[in-house]
Amino acid sequence: MTRTGLVFLALAIICGAFGAHGLESMATAEGVETWEIAVRYQAWMSLLMVGLGVSSFRVSSWAFWLVCSGTLVFSGSLYVLVLLDLSTLGAVAPVGGALMIAGLLLSAISLKHLD
Repeated sequence: MTRTGLVFLALAIICGAFGAHGLESMATAEGVETWEIAVRYQAWMSLLMVGLGVSSFRVSSWAFWLVCSGTLVFSGSLYVLVLLDLSTLGAVAPVGGALMIAGLLLSAISLKHLD
């Protein structure tokens, strides 16, 4: 979980830097804002994975996979939406959001402290 979170976080920083320095010439202001939302959610979910991974708490592996896949679907669909100007992908992002929410709720339910 920690390793995955760190990789996701590194990718969020790369995407954030690209959004701040390279995207403005390729996308509209709305596209840049959408990109920033994708980066923000990816960073938050990455920090969750890192935090849980290094803590003395454990969650269900299902919770991890829901958060991980939700992040990929949510942020990934928004990145592709902006890069390829495919507005139909806007309908995919809520699926990723629902997966992230399910993962967070399952994390809360399955959270156990290791003794």
